[in-house]
Amino acid sequence: MQAKELQLLVIDALEDIKAEDIQVLDVMTMTDVTDYMVIATGKSSRQVKALANEVSVQAKAAGVNPLGMEGEDVGEWALVDLGDVIVHVMTAQVRATYNLEKLWSVPDSSEDSVAE
Repeated sequence: MQAKELQLLVIDALEDIKAEDIQVLDVMTMTDVTDYMVIATGKSSRQVKALANEVSVQAKAAGVNPLGMEGEDVGEWALVDLGDVIVHVMTAQVRATYNLEKLWSVPDSSEDSVAE
């Protein structure tokens, strides 16, 4: 399965269980680890667990076995590693604390230039 198709499958799985604020980060040029990061918010730790589980179930049904899952036992931040797509599902508080979108953003090149 192509990375883009896998990304769409993940989004569908998250939408099925009403994830909030789903964001897709294209990190192909920033890391060799993955092509896309999908970040979503669950309303509670129970929903975070359910969202991560649904992503895993739908990926397996499509023939993609997760390389790993972390955090689904606690439920504040769950990670599903599908290789080309890494999924982060967090409660709103944890998401605000770690702000992965900012961490993986690329500053505008004009902001990096220094006036000479």
